[in-house]
Amino acid sequence: MQKPLTFLASAALSLTLALPVAAQDEPGLETVVATVNGTDITLGHMIVARASLPEQYQQLPDEILFKGILDQLVQQTALAATLDGDLPPRVTLSLENETRSLTAAEVIEGVMSNPLDEDAVKAAYEEQYASQEQGDEYNASHILVETEEEALAIKEELDNGADFAEMAREKSTGPSGPSGGSLGWFGKGMMVPTFEAAVVEMEAGAVSDPVQTQFGWHVIKLNETRKSEAPSLESVREELELQVRQTRVQEHIETVTEAADVDRSASEGLDPSVLKNLEWLE
Repeated sequence: MQKPLTFLASAALSLTLALPVAAQDEPGLETVVATVNGTDITLGHMIVARASLPEQYQQLPDEILFKGILDQLVQQTALAATLDGDLPPRVTLSLENETRSLTAAEVIEGVMSNPLDEDAVKAAYEEQYASQEQGDEYNASHILVETEEEALAIKEELDNGADFAEMAREKSTGPSGPSGGSLGWFGKGMMVPTFEAAVVEMEAGAVSDPVQTQFGWHVIKLNETRKSEAPSLESVREELELQVRQTRVQEHIETVTEAADVDRSASEGLDPSVLKNLEWLE
């Protein structure tokens, strides 16, 4: 006689589980996650605490961070409630400085995020790249050997009409030997100083006397020179936009500071070493 009742109870339970759970309010900054002695700790407090963690801690799993941050905030709130007396100056002054700093940073962030004028970006590009004289680039080949005697012998053969690429493939000990000694295009600062100095003084088509570097002795042929090309605007856009934004921020800071009613007279005559008086903060 009990069997139908058991079945009905099970069916009712299954139906109950299948019903949609009543919708809960979406969590937000004001969502309370704990209270300590009547003081609320919210999701907002936790989010700010997480954002201030060092990068390596932010990589921890969410469930570990959630519990760890909540535990810390609970402990801090409980401890703060036990403070006997007023906050020491080091705390109140630090809070004032922090508020000042965060508020100023918010203003700067607003200036940084304002839309950019494309003309300003183009002007920065013209100033930094397009209007500047571009440096020289060199296309050279070389034959690398161990001794000056070998290099002199190679130079003599080249002066007598030997083919440079063939000589490089046959004689050079450098990695470019199999490709006829070709080094491709390079600009200033990309080669060792003595090698670069020799190339800079050469004319296209000329072959150098032996040049010594830490790698050995080189016989160099300058194939061609050209002026380096300025990068395209799009390839440096991100860099230029950041520069324009930073310049705009600096100009805003100067404008606001100049417009402010600032009186520094009270600081005149103070000994700069007064800032070392940490005992005043106790």
